[in-house]
Amino acid sequence: MAWVIDGAHSEIQFSAKHLIISTVRSRFNAFTSTIDADENNPTAATVDVHIDASSLVTGEERRDTHLRSSDFLDVEKYPSLTFKSTRVERSDEIHGKLYGELTIRDITKPVVLSVEYAGQAKTPWGTTSAGFNAQTRINCKDWDLNWNVALETGGWLVGDTITINIELELVKQVEQPQEANTVAA
Repeated sequence: MAWVIDGAHSEIQFSAKHLIISTVRSRFNAFTSTIDADENNPTAATVDVHIDASSLVTGEERRDTHLRSSDFLDVEKYPSLTFKSTRVERSDEIHGKLYGELTIRDITKPVVLSVEYAGQAKTPWGTTSAGFNAQTRINCKDWDLNWNVALETGGWLVGDTITINIELELVKQVEQPQEANTVAA
């Protein structure tokens, strides 16, 4: 069964340490996905997400411009980030692990997302929505995101660990009846 992201009720965020003492949060405003999931067999789900790298927003335009530059995401050369699932592992009724490959700057590495299922609800418009949240941590150096500045007090301006938080509301797509095949004689 196909599901699509409800963009008005979903968010992909990431955060990193700044000066070792604070956390800077960012998000991507444009992303799409193809999700195929069987409610009776969640471990057979497949997830394919495309994120528009230029949609990065931190709330500070100079920082946004720097993060989009060749020092970091290099959005002109690498316009998207992608995630493609490889398997799903169920821990209990609401928790699981989503294994997949994350591609940033044409470098693909395996990642594991801890996923929590928040349930389903019928909407006032007759559709069915399902909620999920997921989290993982990655080391930015694994994707050759190496720009940094040493601090005179020790440490680095930007932390190597990036925390990714995802909140998704998915909308179940109505299956269309298949048309009968006709053969012209």
